[in-house]
Amino acid sequence: MKHKMQVQNTVVEMISALERQIFDFLGFQWAPILGNFLHIIVVILGLFGTIQYRPRYIMVYTVWTALWVTWNVFIICFYLEVGGLSKDTDLMTFNISVHRSWWREHGPGCVRRVLPPSAHGMMDDYTYVSVTGCIVDFQYLEVIHSAVQILLSLVGFVYACYVISISMEEEDTFDFIGGLDTHSYYQDHVELKPVKPVEISNDIEPEMRLLNLT
Repeated sequence: MKHKMQVQNTVVEMISALERQIFDFLGFQWAPILGNFLHIIVVILGLFGTIQYRPRYIMVYTVWTALWVTWNVFIICFYLEVGGLSKDTDLMTFNISVHRSWWREHGPGCVRRVLPPSAHGMMDDYTYVSVTGCIVDFQYLEVIHSAVQILLSLVGFVYACYVISISMEEEDTFDFIGGLDTHSYYQDHVELKPVKPVEISNDIEPEMRLLNLT
């Protein structure tokens, strides 16, 4: 039962990570893209370990889950501008582009308008993007995504720890019973053969008797 619930949770985790990966690609958020990619790989590894009863793979998943929760807590602090962080920096793009979250211009109810600059001295092809009417600001959408990831990871961590403990107990029980079965099998299949008496003949040649005496 616990194995089944762990499988279901990892499948939901994978779907959620894929959904987030798509929107991070649309927003050219390279740091989250890298994190999502690693997360998807580890979730697949954890799913395989759960199905095939491989505790070591599940252990890797549990360690990564702790790191993944930490990363998502950092993202929440980044978009809420906690601890001196600013959502207007290029940290999520590794400072190689000025792109922001895709939800900044395409959130629910957002109206995106491209306006040419009115100031003189600027390039003619340079444009401003005006976004109005958003029902939910983009930073809160990013916070919701990270909160969902944290929730799924915590549930997966608890299930994974339980599955690891159950798997280790099953392995110990199997080894113990297997050892007893092997011993019983050996005892059951040992063929006891009767020992034939050996007759010692007294007809020894005199030369051999003399040789033994000397």
